[in-house]
Amino acid sequence: MQELILMKFIYTSQYDNCLTYRRIYLPPSHPDDLIRPGLFKGTYGSHGLEIVMLSFHGKHARVTKITGDPNIPAGQQTVEIDLMHRIQLPNVENLCNFNELSRIVLEAQEQVRQEQQQQQEGRTEDSEGSGPPTEVREPGNEGAAALKEEPVQFVLPVGVSSRNENYPRTCRMCFYGTGLIAGHGFTSPERTPGVFILFDEDRFGFIWLELKSFSLYSRVQATFRNADAPSPQAFEEMLKNIQSLTS
Repeated sequence: MQELILMKFIYTSQYDNCLTYRRIYLPPSHPDDLIRPGLFKGTYGSHGLEIVMLSFHGKHARVTKITGDPNIPAGQQTVEIDLMHRIQLPNVENLCNFNELSRIVLEAQEQVRQEQQQQQEGRTEDSEGSGPPTEVREPGNEGAAALKEEPVQFVLPVGVSSRNENYPRTCRMCFYGTGLIAGHGFTSPERTPGVFILFDEDRFGFIWLELKSFSLYSRVQATFRNADAPSPQAFEEMLKNIQSLTS
């Protein structure tokens, strides 16, 4: 813990005299969104609570850090959810087995890799004038589907750490996703597989497979005036700008 406090002190001291302020827009919402997008506070192990922004982008959802830490700074995309690859969790007894969850997630990861490879090969064939275009499945009405889903029992697998043991014991939907991890000072960043868990309209979670860690996110209930993006394009541009500050 002392080392972590020292790291945070060094990190913040480096940027005391070079602060940059940028306007942040709240993400636009759509009836088909899984849940209402917006700001959430999430648990990040020994780093404590951090503010993130959940937004939806067609086949994917993104969780962007609004506040950062010595490993992953603000502006970076901490979690990406693949809305085209839903994960069916096993029953509670089998879910307690981390190896079983790991098997399911890694199978989803391999499926995503194969589909991306097929799409790349399809684009190559199209550019050469041979073969039909690759079919792309459009995202469905996830928002309505989530409301109709009956909650199922949920428990963290044995060995997965959680800063807050008071997490929901039922969930509605789960999807394959990736989380961004890095060394101190945002060194050697990489995306690793995990599971996005939708608990309800105001809470979701993410299991970091490689870290054997769980983050719980709860909606920020504060109301902000004049914070809506003037257009979807303006919101996308804002995300690019805040990410470029720390890339």
